[in-house]
Amino acid sequence: MIRLYIFLPIGIVAVSTASIFIKLCDSPALVISAYRVVIASLLLAPFAGYHRVWKGWEKKDLQWLILSGILLSLHFVSWIASLKYTSVASSVVLVNSHPIFVGMGGWLFLKERPGLNLTLGIGLSVLGSGLISYGDMALSREALFGDGLALLGAMAASGYFLVGRKMRKDRDLLSYIFPVYSTAGVVLILICFAFRKPFFGYSSSTYLFLFLLALVPQLIGHTTFNWALKYLPAPMVAITILGEPLGSTILAYFILGEGLTSWKIVGGIAIFAGILVALKRRD
Repeated sequence: MIRLYIFLPIGIVAVSTASIFIKLCDSPALVISAYRVVIASLLLAPFAGYHRVWKGWEKKDLQWLILSGILLSLHFVSWIASLKYTSVASSVVLVNSHPIFVGMGGWLFLKERPGLNLTLGIGLSVLGSGLISYGDMALSREALFGDGLALLGAMAASGYFLVGRKMRKDRDLLSYIFPVYSTAGVVLILICFAFRKPFFGYSSSTYLFLFLLALVPQLIGHTTFNWALKYLPAPMVAITILGEPLGSTILAYFILGEGLTSWKIVGGIAIFAGILVALKRRD
């Protein structure tokens, strides 16, 4: 399907900007997470209302949609918080270890056994991610805490992709992403209130980056991958997102001045090779 080869690279580039926008914000991680999905939901609301996306929803469907939204909110809270403690490269590498969890979950829960190409692709991409992190992983206690948060974000993202694969088989894109993004927004707003995190009082540049975070990596990036879940197994979609560590690392080098080492270059080549192998043929 030619559209997959066109839209998936666009999605990878879009999500690669997320860590940069987050690093440039001066607001807490919880607030960043909430603004990201709330703004995205508000931008989708007119289209959702016009198409009446809630028509045909059943109780069981709503339960899965709510679960997906909760998992998405947990993913954002954990991963965005990790960027406050560790580098962009380390954070995005660890949070993108989810193909391992998605591959196992897809096999156990969705009966989607990984074929040879997908297995080799996961192996190459995970190897590449490890190489990128090798020269960048800090050894301080603070950085280790950030690494743990990124791994927690990877686990939550795995559940999010698996639920998405289940729901997208029989549901159109808008009627899936709108309730999921909205649920995540409500959950994150409640968490912000619980921890008394203010929504206002930040710099004008922060609000600009929050809007861009919702528009580019969320509405363009995440929505592209949710669209692809209708046509590809969850592990295959998850592995394409392993292009994010490479994109984020390159952007961090030019925008934030974070180092670009030979390990990251070699790791990036391995990641791209893994993606190409995984997408070569659907086994």
